[in-house]
Amino acid sequence: MAIASTNPTTGETVREFDPLDDGQLEEKLARAAEAFRGYRTTSWAERADLLRRAADILDDEADDLARTATLEVGKTLASSVAEVGKCAKGCRWFAEHTEEILADVPHDVPGAEVFTRYEPLGPVLAVMPWNFPYWQVFRFAAPALMAGNVGLLKLASNVPQCALAIEDVLRRAGFPDGVFQTLLVGSGAIEGIIADDRVRAVTLTGSEPAGRQVGAAAGGAVKTSVLELGGSDAFIVMPSADLDDAVANAVSSRMLNNGQSCINAKRFIVHTEIAGEFERRLVERMEALTVGDPMAEDTDCGPLSSPDAVETLHQQVRDTVAAGARLRTGGEPLPGPGNFYPPTVLTDIPDGSPAHREELFGPVATVWHARDADDAIRIANDSTFGLGGSAWTRDAGEQQRFVNEVETGMMYINKYTESTPEVPFGGAKNSGYGRELAGFGPRTFVNAKTVWIAPTEQGSGGVE
Repeated sequence: MAIASTNPTTGETVREFDPLDDGQLEEKLARAAEAFRGYRTTSWAERADLLRRAADILDDEADDLARTATLEVGKTLASSVAEVGKCAKGCRWFAEHTEEILADVPHDVPGAEVFTRYEPLGPVLAVMPWNFPYWQVFRFAAPALMAGNVGLLKLASNVPQCALAIEDVLRRAGFPDGVFQTLLVGSGAIEGIIADDRVRAVTLTGSEPAGRQVGAAAGGAVKTSVLELGGSDAFIVMPSADLDDAVANAVSSRMLNNGQSCINAKRFIVHTEIAGEFERRLVERMEALTVGDPMAEDTDCGPLSSPDAVETLHQQVRDTVAAGARLRTGGEPLPGPGNFYPPTVLTDIPDGSPAHREELFGPVATVWHARDADDAIRIANDSTFGLGGSAWTRDAGEQQRFVNEVETGMMYINKYTESTPEVPFGGAKNSGYGRELAGFGPRTFVNAKTVWIAPTEQGSGGVE
């Protein structure tokens, strides 16, 4: 894939970049290894100060950074501004809490001083997607840099200006040369970078096929890996729910980032008692959304990321309808320039259809009917994915059942799934493994070293 900024609103190629050649890539890997030797010795206070400076730059330049993201991705300008703000929040949160999270952990062993010390691993490769080009990176980078690691970023090839902007922000914040570098390379270079002895770990957010490849490469190289892959999150609505609130949040969650988020609510599982009214209100709200230029203040839904994304989504919709689903609204790409697909609602989803088994990465909502809580849980778990999910009910017993029985990495009650620095983030099943954010973020890319200090007069010995 070419490394280029192509405006998804117009189809215009704005800027192209030459990928790194082998010699340039080698220089960056060598620089990362050298930078780690010095950076790992910096104090908590020094690292925290650097992250806070990065947060200040993000806040001060939020509008310009947001415009770059909207230009390359097509998300609404308001959502891009919010994304930059979340990155600043993440930098400050990890600057404040990482020293405590990674403090030595004492162990009660009579006659000796024993503790676990967390030490950084070294250069970490981050393979990140285009849909949240800033947040996906900073939710890795902030805790990893605070832990004393250095970062190598391979961001998706359609957002090179965002990738370079992140490196520039961290450089201007004062991080030493080589501590965080953007690698403008194609996906074919990833396996070789993982295999390089100087790279000590890898994290990927992306598709399930990409995750399988990266996970296999990391396993072959015996290196730590974290995978955050696709999702087809369930959004369960029971009769006791506030229906107005549930429908409003259903639309907000499904349309987040023009419907292109791994944690969008995608499968709306509604009790038969209220399904008809839920569907009517959902269709009404989806049809009321404004599709258009993401730079405009009144736009609710911008374009998809690429023509291929439109074609893939449309084929999934067509095949699902051909299998017997009912198209309630939308369902046809919009004419004219740009990669526009309308807010779409499908009901009566047949078993085995694309909407049943695949992730629909775009503004398409699918509605399922459930007879009771048992049936809702069955439908929710009838997926190879298990990233996030939510349930809308005032019944305490139902709330506990959904928390305990829906197979997912995150379960929200009367709130749709989101990521925030204070809360762990990650999935189950084919949605990946490992966790990001909160205490898991700093502890992911560290060596948990056991230290045992015996009294000087005590001899050694014993058995393993």
